[in-house]
Amino acid sequence: MQRRLSPAMSTVAATSQRLASLSERISRTSALLRTRVDIATEAQNQQLLEKLTKGQELQLRLQSTVEGLSIAAISYYVVSLLLYGAKALKAYGWPINPELAAGALVPVVLWAVWQTTRRVHASLHSQNTH
Repeated sequence: MQRRLSPAMSTVAATSQRLASLSERISRTSALLRTRVDIATEAQNQQLLEKLTKGQELQLRLQSTVEGLSIAAISYYVVSLLLYGAKALKAYGWPINPELAAGALVPVVLWAVWQTTRRVHASLHSQNTH
């Protein structure tokens, strides 16, 4: 009986060994594919982060440009109000040259608006860090 079942048992053992080997190769291939997918995902994430960074840099430059224009516009508005005030004082009888007074106050107004903008930035920055 041993002699008759020996070839069948050898076949079963060889098949079992082949299945184990195949299972191991499938496991390695699966791990390799998983690694390739992970690498591709990481590359896509890196590209996305680079695009986001470029977008943020562009947004910051645009914000700085708009901020500069805002400082100019606010200063122009304040100087115009001061000119009207100086004209009112002249009409009231004060010995004042409204255009000269407004012109002399332009640097002061620009500096004050710029300082106020810096304080607002500092305040916002301190709120974001807390």
